[in-house]
Amino acid sequence: MPGDAHVGLPDNPDEATSLPIFREFGDDILMSKAILIFLSLFSVAVAPRAPGGSARQQPGRVVDRIVARVEDDIILQSQVRQLGAFQKLVDGSSESDDKLVNELIEQWIVQTEASAAHFPQPAKSEVDREMARLSGQFADTAKYQARLNELGLSATDVREMLARQIYVERYLDSKFRPTVQVAQADIDAYYKVQLVPELAKKNEPPPARAAVQEQIREVLVQRQISDLTMKWLDDTKSRLRIEIEKPGPSQ
Repeated sequence: MPGDAHVGLPDNPDEATSLPIFREFGDDILMSKAILIFLSLFSVAVAPRAPGGSARQQPGRVVDRIVARVEDDIILQSQVRQLGAFQKLVDGSSESDDKLVNELIEQWIVQTEASAAHFPQPAKSEVDREMARLSGQFADTAKYQARLNELGLSATDVREMLARQIYVERYLDSKFRPTVQVAQADIDAYYKVQLVPELAKKNEPPPARAAVQEQIREVLVQRQISDLTMKWLDDTKSRLRIEIEKPGPSQ
């Protein structure tokens, strides 16, 4: 992900004062591994039983096809393309189609459970803020719009993906955070073993431990949320009826 292109994130009172090292060392205090995964899951929701209207017509090419079935729902090739396009918008590159399909399946799992639990949708103001944050990564509005056009994305596409990502992140956090516990010894170990040595490599003095204790706690909370999320997704996928459709010779 480019720089600080962290979108759809819960408000964090420490964000303005967080040390860059927490991001650079791969432990952004605002993101767990699970959130990183679902940053890739901004795509449109899994299509219900029949292809929707999101596929774009391309001369001489099959418009759409089913790439996977999850229970009674389907995932379309157009959704995989759109997910890949969004990854390119945010990250500059996209994953393989196989990984994109797997991520869409995992998104289906999260959204299905969250919807059944009547988990609230994000407020319009939240989505507006994240739209502004994402477009702000570009030099100006014209360059942002040009990139959208190049990737075949509309502002509406992006807004829907951002809203869905906020929804997924908030649900995962609400599901697993109450079960997470971080011991003081773990915070101390992180400070001594990871943070201080990493700052030393950059010839930067370490902050007082008390000044970053809550940031470190959040890093460790997010790690546990990540682990719990991955286990839950793996367990859930093993119980679902999932079929991956391989493309034919001409596809």
